[in-house]
Amino acid sequence: MIRMNFKTLEWRDGVLYLLDQRALPTRVEMVPCHGVMDVYEGIRNLTVRGAPAIGVAAAYGVVLSIGDRSASLERVRAQLDEDAGRLKAARPTAVNLMWAVDRMKKAADSAVVRTAAELRDILEREAIVIDREDQEMCRKIGENGVRFFADGMNVLTHCNAGGLATAGIGTALAPIYCAHAQGRRFHIYVDETRPVLQGARLTMWELMQQGVPCTLITDNTAATLFAKGQIDAVIVGADRIAVNGDVANKIGTYNVAVLAAHHGVPFYVAAPTSTFDPCIPSGEHIPIEERSSTEVTDIGNARLAPPNAKVFSPAFDVTPNQLITAIISDRGIRPGGRV
Repeated sequence: MIRMNFKTLEWRDGVLYLLDQRALPTRVEMVPCHGVMDVYEGIRNLTVRGAPAIGVAAAYGVVLSIGDRSASLERVRAQLDEDAGRLKAARPTAVNLMWAVDRMKKAADSAVVRTAAELRDILEREAIVIDREDQEMCRKIGENGVRFFADGMNVLTHCNAGGLATAGIGTALAPIYCAHAQGRRFHIYVDETRPVLQGARLTMWELMQQGVPCTLITDNTAATLFAKGQIDAVIVGADRIAVNGDVANKIGTYNVAVLAAHHGVPFYVAAPTSTFDPCIPSGEHIPIEERSSTEVTDIGNARLAPPNAKVFSPAFDVTPNQLITAIISDRGIRPGGRV
């Protein structure tokens, strides 16, 4: 069994602890969430991020919606409805968030209970199941995708789709960890992933924690590596997958997919079942979250752009299925539309 050298989130004694990904890589800190608003803010401000991880966090957030076990059942159910809607609105692109909250609401609505305490116990058990299922889906993604990563390969990844983005060993990085555990020797190039630098801050930290050989590059270095023949495969995660196989992922993923197609390099997407959205026919229907302009104009306390500069800051883009070689999920391999 592959074990991560950190915990992205942990449910302990009725409190949800989140590894603060804003502080990485310089500080490793766990942030306690005692109530549903703590979870909401943790999702919004990127304390926790990655589609599967925010889904699991939101499930525990629904549990924490019942703060007073002695409150009337009617009042608790009304509050649950309100808090569920708030959690779902925290980040609109990642479908795992909506999937997890809807599943928790279904469990609440179908529960035959007499007290708020009984309802909370049922919801806690359901959230723990969602947590464990995500860990299992990650393991299966790794096992299904490991075949694509042979000894000696150079692999490019974008953003962070490892253990930090899930409750388990990750999505895009799961096959990498499986190959590494089998003794295969390969090397990972990590895009910095502007503007929030999830690649530089998170993926590099995570891969180094796990002892996987890796090199950080700027986003605009990838084309040079492709041109030199130094990229053998690309693997990324996903925040939502449409029925036709179009994929929403971190902004800049589309750039990499175009480069991979131009240079004849396989482009793989890895995601759990919960990331597939049966209600979205194609990528053009996926809602794209826009983030604060300061994520582009500032790094920490340093200002990068002139005052009052206009900014366009989508958090995600959509990669058409025609640019995807295959989608690796916990249920197997779905061929992409690229020929």
